[in-house]
Amino acid sequence: MGKNARTLEQKKLDIDLWIIVIASLLVLGVYIGFQDQIMPVVRDDGVNILLRVLIAASLQFGLAGLGISIVCLMRKESFLSYGLRAKGAVAAIGFSALCFAPHIIFLAATGQLSGYLPFQKVGTTSDVLASGFPVNALGLLLTAIAWGFFEGFNYAVISEKINKRYPSKNRWLNWGAISCAILCVLIHGAIGVTPEGIVEMCTILIIIYGIIMVKEITQNAWGCVFVFMFLWNAL
Repeated sequence: MGKNARTLEQKKLDIDLWIIVIASLLVLGVYIGFQDQIMPVVRDDGVNILLRVLIAASLQFGLAGLGISIVCLMRKESFLSYGLRAKGAVAAIGFSALCFAPHIIFLAATGQLSGYLPFQKVGTTSDVLASGFPVNALGLLLTAIAWGFFEGFNYAVISEKINKRYPSKNRWLNWGAISCAILCVLIHGAIGVTPEGIVEMCTILIIIYGIIMVKEITQNAWGCVFVFMFLWNAL
């Protein structure tokens, strides 16, 4: 009876993971198919900045957020159950920030540090900041939700689903952390055959593997969110 229960749980987890993959691929397909129509609007200074941010943020949420939202609604799971809690938050944020240190060192060593500003690498941020209140506040809120909260939390949920489906007896052989780290490298294209490209790839792997391991140890996902909210795209 226990075996059947585990098998049923594994089937549910397989469905959850497939929903996340399919949702992301569908949105990616829409972007690829209509990018020649979408991106000119997002880049057009003559279009209302909030509309531009909303379009870009919707695509970003579709890629990193829609799948886990569907799954949580379908399973009646609260986001809070995936580590969004006060206990352990300070430790999770602190140790997750340390995981980003090698990447900062890499950027400094290669002359790529461009100053600190959260979401500066998001194409609409400069125009959002140049707008008056409350447009700038609403634009930053949409940006923070899509590129900060959901991108970081997405990895926390996916890794937990993978670990429940494929548990490992070795704490450090964490399939969720390893899979998400590789996925992040593939998505952001941080792969190169040059020594510099290889080092950059390693620092990205350290970030994602590290923040998920911190989440596993502290049982707190705020570190994942913090990194994408305040460090990723900020340097």
